[in-house]
Amino acid sequence: MNTLDVITLASQYLDGLSGHKFDLINISKPISVDAAVNLAKVISKLSPLLGNLIEFNTVEFLNKQNNFSAFGKWQRQDPGFPDTIFVGRVQPTPGLEIKAWFPLATEITARFKDSQNHFQSDQTYVVMLAWLPEKIIYGKPRIMDVCVVSGLSVAMARDTHYHHPPDYLVIEPEDTTQRTANLQQTNTSGYKFQGSIVY
Repeated sequence: MNTLDVITLASQYLDGLSGHKFDLINISKPISVDAAVNLAKVISKLSPLLGNLIEFNTVEFLNKQNNFSAFGKWQRQDPGFPDTIFVGRVQPTPGLEIKAWFPLATEITARFKDSQNHFQSDQTYVVMLAWLPEKIIYGKPRIMDVCVVSGLSVAMARDTHYHHPPDYLVIEPEDTTQRTANLQQTNTSGYKFQGSIVY
């Protein structure tokens, strides 16, 4: 197996999670219309908590698949990027950055700032798991759909969309490879021009 084989196989398994209910938490049915309205306003706040629970359960789920065991094992990195890596004989190390997304949220906040330089071997993919409670605003979390895409393609699309000098600059991080792991920088920075342009 090579890096792409591992990611492709993991993607196929994760795609099979569509429709899966996670028995992690259960949101009780609202007792009144007012309670339902209030719950609808705050239900998206569960995404960070649920995202962490889904990351943990995804690692366990992938490690239960026999096709991986001869080559290595999935391991969660918390904190760290990506969320999950495949530790074993496959190089470069395959990784999955897992994003839980609540489609009814007022905004999508899946931050993705890592530099394109971090993906030169296209070894890290982004997994977006769209979830809703099984009864829209209450019940157990249910995976509605799964999307797996190249982290490199996401970083390239982000930079192409935002980098428009002099109005907006996307700046690559400095080379910090000689620093200890906790001081290394892999995130891009964005700068918006605050003045006015005169031609």
